[in-house]
Amino acid sequence: MGRIALKTGEAVMLIAVSLIFVFPFIWMALTAFKTLPEVYQFPPTLLPESWQIQNIVKAWESGPFPTYLLNSTLVAFGVLFLQILTGVPAAYAFARYKFRGRNLLFALTLIALMIPPQVIFLPIYVEMSNWGLVDTLWSLILPYGASAFGIFLLRQVFMQVPDEVIEAARLDQASEWKIMWRIMAPMAKHVLVTFGLFSFIYHWNDYFWPLIMTNSNEVRTLPIGISMLKASDGGSEWNIAMAGNMILVVPILLIFFFAQRHIIQAFTYQSK
Repeated sequence: MGRIALKTGEAVMLIAVSLIFVFPFIWMALTAFKTLPEVYQFPPTLLPESWQIQNIVKAWESGPFPTYLLNSTLVAFGVLFLQILTGVPAAYAFARYKFRGRNLLFALTLIALMIPPQVIFLPIYVEMSNWGLVDTLWSLILPYGASAFGIFLLRQVFMQVPDEVIEAARLDQASEWKIMWRIMAPMAKHVLVTFGLFSFIYHWNDYFWPLIMTNSNEVRTLPIGISMLKASDGGSEWNIAMAGNMILVVPILLIFFFAQRHIIQAFTYQSK
């Protein structure tokens, strides 16, 4: 009986925690289909009285949302491409090469994890301005071209690869570049997918950096465009804003749905 009670308590706790995290998303999704009077009525209602599908259309047509969507896609995937391109060689070097200053350089890499972008945005902004890249997509991509978090994750995986695998590849006259991309990177596939998902979500949702680096709609991203939906005719159309948030969230949910197997396997592999 004690074990059954324990299992029941765990199930209830998991359900409660899940509801705490999921309920805001449910409320957002339902609010996106309400009329404006329903949004402000008290006591509030959960389900819309009549489903306003046109809220999504109105949010999409309220600004150059196709441009915002394209910019967010280019930035998120551009940053991810550069982070993998720089992260795999750096992690391989830290994991498999012994050179003077390796520990110091890796410590500096870990220190970079502790510094928020808000602390260093001013010198980076000045640098981007000197290069003439402010108000371009490059100013949103280049500052994030290397990820300390990605280097750390990949290094931990590469250190777990047996030395015999690398020695066998070298005996077959495989170059270090080939070992790195044809052997090591595929063995870290699940970690790469997991890191890619985290990176994509962060830069897809990033509001602060595009806010200070962009001045025109031609290079603004979805979070900036959605923040401009709240004010309309002197008031706040929260139903339209929530509809815009749906446009922002749905791609992330779809990517997470297809990548969840790799995430579970990545954390399982790291715990071994």
